[in-house]
Amino acid sequence: MSTQGITRHISSETPRIMVVDGSRVARKLIEQVLVKDVPGVTVISCETGAEAKAALQEGIIDLVTTALRLPDMDGLELAHYIREHAPQAYIPIIVVSGDAQERLISRSFGEDVTDYFDKGLGFSALSAFIQGYVRPETEPGGEVLYVEDSRVVAVATRRMMEKHGLKVTHVISVEDALAHLDTAREQGRIPGPDVILTDVYLKSGLTGQDLLERLRGPDYGYGKRLLPILVMTGDDNPANQSVLLRAGANDLVQKPIEERLLITKLIFQLRVGRLMREHLAAAK
Repeated sequence: MSTQGITRHISSETPRIMVVDGSRVARKLIEQVLVKDVPGVTVISCETGAEAKAALQEGIIDLVTTALRLPDMDGLELAHYIREHAPQAYIPIIVVSGDAQERLISRSFGEDVTDYFDKGLGFSALSAFIQGYVRPETEPGGEVLYVEDSRVVAVATRRMMEKHGLKVTHVISVEDALAHLDTAREQGRIPGPDVILTDVYLKSGLTGQDLLERLRGPDYGYGKRLLPILVMTGDDNPANQSVLLRAGANDLVQKPIEERLLITKLIFQLRVGRLMREHLAAAK
């Protein structure tokens, strides 16, 4: 996942999204959900990297999704080309792949990619993900349990979230976060918040990694889809980042925080978590 900030706010009434995938079926499925869910969208469908390079010069592109394996090149090679040759300042580039999680854990995406999406979540979830970039005004609200012990950082980050319609419950320690979740569980509200945002380094005895291990472990058993957890870290060591992802983090947010990237990730995890909880409830 790139730590590069998004410098171009997408506000077009008719967003143009380029979908690059060697599979015609995959391209068609992505196009169908985008046309259904993103009003006025124009989808530029490309089978190869060469087609994408040519289309890039024909007009403004608001967002690119690409598979990792294309018929004529690697998707990361295409991402690098876009960064070097795009006619506008910045285009969000989303890798759509069946092994995105493995690539994320191994930290092998590189700096040219803005974000990743795992195909296992389904194309409807991909639509919700993309809307976070091209239709940020459609944010659905929700509760964030926010764990941060720095008052200055907490005030600034909480303000970012509340500005986008999110309800924020702020606590300063892992112990306080667990107490909040215990109360929700006693009241029959499982898991309680829609998503957790936690710093990894906390001054109290327990860290953000400890919180991950407790919630993903047998005491709570909250899986990634039931309760998404985003971890904020200023540590750019790939090995340390991989440890957090293996411990159960849905995603990482690099410090210093870039507002649009943080909100997009929160909204996406919130939407997908709600979708999965609805499916679980319907199956009972």
